[in-house]
Amino acid sequence: MGSWFQQNFVEPGKVPMLLALVSFVLTFVITRTITRLIRAGRGPFRNIGGSGGLHIHHVVPGVLLMVIGGFGAVGSGRHGVGAAVWAVVFGAGAGLVLDEFALILHLDDVYWTEDGRRSVEVVVLAAALALLVLSGFSPLDVDSLSPEERQDRASVLVSLAISFGFVLITLLKGKLPMALVGVLVPPVAIVGALRLARPGSVWARRFYRRRHRARARMTLRAYHRDRRWSAPRRRVQDWIGGAPDDERAERAAKQAPPH
Repeated sequence: MGSWFQQNFVEPGKVPMLLALVSFVLTFVITRTITRLIRAGRGPFRNIGGSGGLHIHHVVPGVLLMVIGGFGAVGSGRHGVGAAVWAVVFGAGAGLVLDEFALILHLDDVYWTEDGRRSVEVVVLAAALALLVLSGFSPLDVDSLSPEERQDRASVLVSLAISFGFVLITLLKGKLPMALVGVLVPPVAIVGALRLARPGSVWARRFYRRRHRARARMTLRAYHRDRRWSAPRRRVQDWIGGAPDDERAERAAKQAPPH
């Protein structure tokens, strides 16, 4: 076990990345636990506020920790105690910030609303991307190039351009998770680029305007996909981050005894 960890994490300089990921996940889990206890009125935890009813969101200390940890990590390299400490600081800050990603996106306190689910989705996606990096996947599959191919600048640029093109098309087709994963795993971006776009995406508005058959297939496929996966996805999101207020109230009304 020790030699495996040494070979796969210590020597390549991945220990800071591993610590940042662990810190990120733990911070998110602890933060969600505390906020759910506050919401339920349990435990000693309370919202932090100031005069005039000001509510201080945890994204504020999160940004500070990300800035401090990020600058510290840039100046400390990938080895040593300093790199590990700054990685933990950065991971904790990222966990606090992404836990309120929906607030930043909507510029409103949507933490316990339907829009607040975006925070959980982004946290899960960020953790998955970090795991892919730790597993050895490189952006746009650069590591798969042979030394001879790397010496040939033209082939490297062409390979990067093709990989980036698939990622960009996948993004324009409204498939953000596949596009992000495709940066590290190019076959995912290729699949996303070749499949039909999502309704409402830039690609659909631009290229499906007069293709009635493609637009109908796109809508039907999206309907079946959402119908199949919407409920399981929502249950997982509720288990991780808690149900939104409207859904919580609806469940309570269903469980209440009839008058």
